[in-house]
Amino acid sequence: MAYQNKAKVYGLLFKAAAETLTTIAADRKRLGAKIGIIAVLHTWGQNLQLNPHLHCVVPGGGISPDGKRWIASKPRFFLSVRVLSRLFRRLFLEGLTAAFEASELQFFADLAHLNEEKAFAAALAPLRTAEWIVYAKKTFAGPEQLLAYLARYTHRVAITNSRLLDLDETHVSFRWKKYVQGGGHKNRVMRITIGEFMRRFLLHVLPNGFHRIRHYGLLANGHRADKLILCRSLLASAAVDRSNDEDNNSGATDYEPPPCPCCGGRMKVIETFYGSLCRPYHVRRLDGL
Repeated sequence: MAYQNKAKVYGLLFKAAAETLTTIAADRKRLGAKIGIIAVLHTWGQNLQLNPHLHCVVPGGGISPDGKRWIASKPRFFLSVRVLSRLFRRLFLEGLTAAFEASELQFFADLAHLNEEKAFAAALAPLRTAEWIVYAKKTFAGPEQLLAYLARYTHRVAITNSRLLDLDETHVSFRWKKYVQGGGHKNRVMRITIGEFMRRFLLHVLPNGFHRIRHYGLLANGHRADKLILCRSLLASAAVDRSNDEDNNSGATDYEPPPCPCCGGRMKVIETFYGSLCRPYHVRRLDGL
């Protein structure tokens, strides 16, 4: 469907993803803030087959509805991936159905039967109950590393010269990674005919004028400069408030840890960590030991 209707389906992918993130983030039960999004479209996998997906760079928080403070996300996660998955599935399928009803989708060859309403509805039916995957994690090596990673893909199509290994009169060989369950990968070499290589490469040519990098929310082009100034000022104010709280608490002497349940000696908190239900657990030892 995506290959035969690139502009419509890829545009819908952007719209559904952005609306999902901004809607859930604005919910007071989740974050209750206006966020910003940079979305980058990728259409390829390591084997050059069609694999359309978005990478979204999202700040770890946003501006409060009244625009007077910065609301940071929880330390352990940004937004619930299950909630994101459900809303994204609904919005994407609703958009796909609306496009079909407006005669904005066309299908050819093996998919020609999808031009009929019943066949199209039957094709979407199992997708409404299937689990849709939304991957949302804090950057592992920091924002600089993440931006550097995405920058390598923003103006590149499908494959780099460094992955091309050999070319003869009939075949092309290139290096690729086969990702396996558990997060690892295996390096492989693929040898395919020149015609098949060109077919896979051309899968990723976008429609004329299609923008594969888009900005939403606080980072939308129309007001990005003003919103970034506001974000920086709110973040600076939040940092000052946290510093003052730490200074005020550093001199507090009215807190007395409970005595050791065995000997009654004075205890001292040496570490705090959180369990699966986000309840704080304290590790204590006898003072001086």
